[in-house]
Amino acid sequence: MSRTRTVWERSAPDPALVVKALEGSEQRVFWLDEAPPAPTADQLTASTSADLVVVGGGYLGLWTAVLAKRRDPGRSVVVLEAETVGWAASGRNGGFCEASTTHGEENGRNRWPAEYDQLERLGRENLDAFARDVDELGLDCHFERTGSLAVAVEPHQVPWLSEAPAAEADGAAHEVMDAAATRAQIDSPIFLAGRWDRDDVALLQPARLARELARAARELGVRVFEHSAVTGIDKPAGGSGKGGPQVVRTARAAVSARQVVLATGVFPALLRRDRLMTVPVYDYVVMTEPLTAEQKRAVGWQNRQGLTDLANQFHYIRLSADDRVLFGGYDAVHHAGGRVDSRYEDRPETYERLASHFFTMFPQLEDVRFSHRWAGAIDTCTRFAAYYGTARRGDLAYARGFTGLGVGATRFAAEVLLDLLAGVPTERTELELVRRKPLPFPPEPATAVGVALTKASLDSADHHQGRRNLFLKALDAAGLGFDS
Repeated sequence: MSRTRTVWERSAPDPALVVKALEGSEQRVFWLDEAPPAPTADQLTASTSADLVVVGGGYLGLWTAVLAKRRDPGRSVVVLEAETVGWAASGRNGGFCEASTTHGEENGRNRWPAEYDQLERLGRENLDAFARDVDELGLDCHFERTGSLAVAVEPHQVPWLSEAPAAEADGAAHEVMDAAATRAQIDSPIFLAGRWDRDDVALLQPARLARELARAARELGVRVFEHSAVTGIDKPAGGSGKGGPQVVRTARAAVSARQVVLATGVFPALLRRDRLMTVPVYDYVVMTEPLTAEQKRAVGWQNRQGLTDLANQFHYIRLSADDRVLFGGYDAVHHAGGRVDSRYEDRPETYERLASHFFTMFPQLEDVRFSHRWAGAIDTCTRFAAYYGTARRGDLAYARGFTGLGVGATRFAAEVLLDLLAGVPTERTELELVRRKPLPFPPEPATAVGVALTKASLDSADHHQGRRNLFLKALDAAGLGFDS
């Protein structure tokens, strides 16, 4: 089978244009710069007690705290954040808030076929509830339920748009369009067809969401402590019997609480049993300066949808509130050893590749310059959707492995964790998605070798009309396939 060049290679711009466009960009997270400053939170310096301690001040931890207080306003809740609220993945992602809790329909149908329709319904209900919470809590996070446009940029991808079950079952909400109709929405010479999923995706400003959730939590009575990294969690005195207080320790003080939620995302698990369940994968983004009125007319985008392409190595693209273009994805980089390290965020070759692909997609914007570039680590698990667990006889609950799709799914996960702590079966806790865990990754260096082989195989598929090689087919058969 002959290897063909992808559109990114066939239509690559002049390298000098890429260098010039990146010259003035800063290695900074635009979202964190744009969001209004958050009030300075206290550090935990004196030991205290609570009914519930949440470890982690990102989306999952903050949603858990907010929803816990809504369920029981009298419950005392403490959030412990190692750095500042939303500084990691919750403040630097693309801001795509999706209904899916399964990392897309194909992944969901392949892994949970018997309950997929139920999962789809619950996901949409969660996004509806998310939208209501934005209004009721007054979350100033630039929430826009504009939907998302998936585009084919290679001829072999065009049939995929109509083969998707959602496109067949719900034509009004999932509109399949030819090249002309697609380009009437967002104009690019490489777009061959598209599918506009109108209802299942919202866009938002991620750092604002994190800071606004923290504000809402404080107004509900949650105590939020920053720069208070948890160093360990002691079992209840006298053993692990249900009902005794656990002691959540930081370097300077501790919190005693009967119930604990771990919401630490990509960072090393506090439970030994969980340490091979996720690996960090770095994702990279460039952000343009605001488009001028003339530049905006050149590209269209009047309906402000999110935008993705259908390659295995895909991009995600969107407009900010002030009409900047965020352009991210494609490179997903796992570093040997599985560490999270800020030094991995400065990767010039990836930023140059993203800028090159941007101008391939939008050659009419050749005078646009990039203002920001940044990266963040994603908590990736082998099934590409969050998994759940409990310990300490049900008094400690956790969720991890959102694999880059946690903006909306963390709210659903918070509901699941609170259900699990309550100890009463619900529709959510009875799901196979919740009851069963994914396969763990092998220890390093085997994981690094496997990730490298997978990435090379995905790249090969993109160069061979999407055909998956034997390695990818073996991963699919083992339940480890990359479907999204």
